[in-house]
Parts: sequence; C-alpha cells; structure tokens
Amino acid sequence: MIKFVLMVNQQGQTRLSKYYDPVELSRRAALEAVVVRCCLSRSKHECSFVEYNDFKLVYRQYAALYVVVGITHSENELSIYELIQNFVEVLDKYFSRVSELDIMFNLDSVHIILDEMIQNGHIVETNKSRILAPLTAIDKMADG
Repeated sequence: MIKFVLMVNQQGQTRLSKYYDPVELSRRAALEAVVVRCCLSRSKHECSFVEYNDFKLVYRQYAALYVVVGITHSENELSIYELIQNFVEVLDKYFSRVSELDIMFNLDSVHIILDEMIQNGHIVETNKSRILAPLTAIDKMADG
C-alpha cells in the first residue's frame, strides 16, 4: 500500500504532499524533512529504493524535482518506480513539459491527476487518457 506521495525540489521544499495513511499534522513536517534529507543526500549511482523505519521509500528525480513515494514493505518497489514514471509522463502530457512552477500554480490539477491514479493507497488507473479525462472535461467547461 502507498502511504504517501511527495514532490520536492532540490532545496528540499515540498511542492506536493498527499497522504493515504493518517499522519498527524504536527508530525508531517518532521517526517517530510527526514524523508527528503534521506533521498536528496543519496548519489545518482545509489539505488532509488530506501528502507526507512516501518516503510520503504521509492524516489525518482526529474530535472529539479524529486518524486518520493512511501510504501509498505509488502508493496512492489518496481511497480511504484514505474508509477512515478507514469505520473510524470501524465503531468508532461497535461502541462506540455511540466516544471516546478506548473506544480505550484496548478496544485488542484496535480491532485486531480494523482487522485485518478491512486485511491486509498492503491493504484487504480495507469492509462494516460483515462487519467486526463476529468481535467479535459473541466478545461472544456471552463473554455466553453
């Protein structure tokens, strides 16, 4: 099961956070700081899977952004690694080459994309067209 998804920049600033396992608000900042430090401190030659406390971290860097996913020990790391790739491809398709500013200024759209892909910590959709269908409909209504 997926516990959380984070998008952070190279300075460690969180740009997106989505939790599927309850974490107290007061503990989130500390958890994110430790998780981000753990991933950002690793070199490009090290594995993108990290054991951390009672869960595993799977992360991937795209340009100036890192996508970090916290998962249970029973979850397959490679499927999550591919999920991250798919998530970024969907973002690229929607934003025409996604950037950190796209994430910051269109956070609601990014959450819709993530909600279409993951529900209750489980992957429910990977088809890019189906993932983008609700946003396409919203954009048509806004334009029309």
